[in-house]
Amino acid sequence: MKVVIAIDSLKGSLSSIEAGTAAKEGILKAKPDADIIVKPLADGGEGTVDALIEGLNGKRIDITVTGPMGKPVSCYYGYLEKSNTAIMEMASAAGITLIPDSEKNPLLATTYGVGEMITDAMKKGCRNFIIGIGGSATNDGGIGMLKALGYQFFDKNGNDVGEGGQALSKIASINIENCNSLIHKCRFRIACDVNNPLCGKNGATYIYGPQKGVTDSLKTDLDKGMDNFAKVTAAALGHDNSNTPGAGAAGGLGFAFLSYIGAELTPGIELILNAVGLEDELKDAEIVVTGEGRLDHQTAMGKAPVGVARLAKKYNSKVIAFAGAVTEGASACNHAGIDAFFPIVRGVTTLEDAMKKENAYKNMAETAEQIFRIL
Repeated sequence: MKVVIAIDSLKGSLSSIEAGTAAKEGILKAKPDADIIVKPLADGGEGTVDALIEGLNGKRIDITVTGPMGKPVSCYYGYLEKSNTAIMEMASAAGITLIPDSEKNPLLATTYGVGEMITDAMKKGCRNFIIGIGGSATNDGGIGMLKALGYQFFDKNGNDVGEGGQALSKIASINIENCNSLIHKCRFRIACDVNNPLCGKNGATYIYGPQKGVTDSLKTDLDKGMDNFAKVTAAALGHDNSNTPGAGAAGGLGFAFLSYIGAELTPGIELILNAVGLEDELKDAEIVVTGEGRLDHQTAMGKAPVGVARLAKKYNSKVIAFAGAVTEGASACNHAGIDAFFPIVRGVTTLEDAMKKENAYKNMAETAEQIFRIL
């Protein structure tokens, strides 16, 4: 029996690999001769870097970069030496959780630190990039990142436009000649799960701006700034990506990646499943095990376990899911490719005790063992 395990992290409790290892331990007690493969799982959002560093034997690279409000912040990215691949989360350098609510300022918040992270990785030899762009604090169209990569943005008087959303309306010309030449030797794959355009009522500013501090009085001016940036970009580069799905992601960072770097925007789960080579292992798998901290109706709407299930069904594998908790409405997962799902909590307990690493590990292993005894 070949079993492939790909379980998302149980946040605050078990990492993806820890959860998978626990399930493997339990399965082997029931089926000692089973051929079991454990793969890391993430969806391109928070925790992706940690999952792939651990699951693909990567290195953690710690650096200090310019934070969203201009102050230094400590962050890290993953480095997969064999494939010269860097795995990053833009939120580690320019995320909304780095700024207290009282200090949020979309007029000044910058993605400059993201460009510094990319530059550092290119210097180390990385030529392939996987970057999650969720959770941004910025509405700068990505010009901060681009400036850190050597692009220059000038106002009508030839002066640098500065940082943040306030700079976009000032852009009159762009100099691309001084950009880092290594950019064009790299492949950038961006985990993006939104389809918003750059501008307009469904764009970056109107949809995602309020959570970053964009007030109603700022929306119109900031959106006009985005539109100005798009038009000057189109004139300078000869192509317009402002209406490409995902251009409005991360305060317009998606647009910057598309327009200036030639990146590919891909749904996060699809990108990560490809990166870990899951499909190759599924081709001859009888049973696929997946799961996450909580299974509910939202799981069925495209979260990581359902991404695994859909791929498994391509090869007619049975799919079992384990979760720390299962809520009402989780039956939607059965219609999304998960044949059966099970909570791992094995008795009345507190949330605190259930989430203790040693308890969660033991519960996962014991639940997996009992399920596989009847297969």
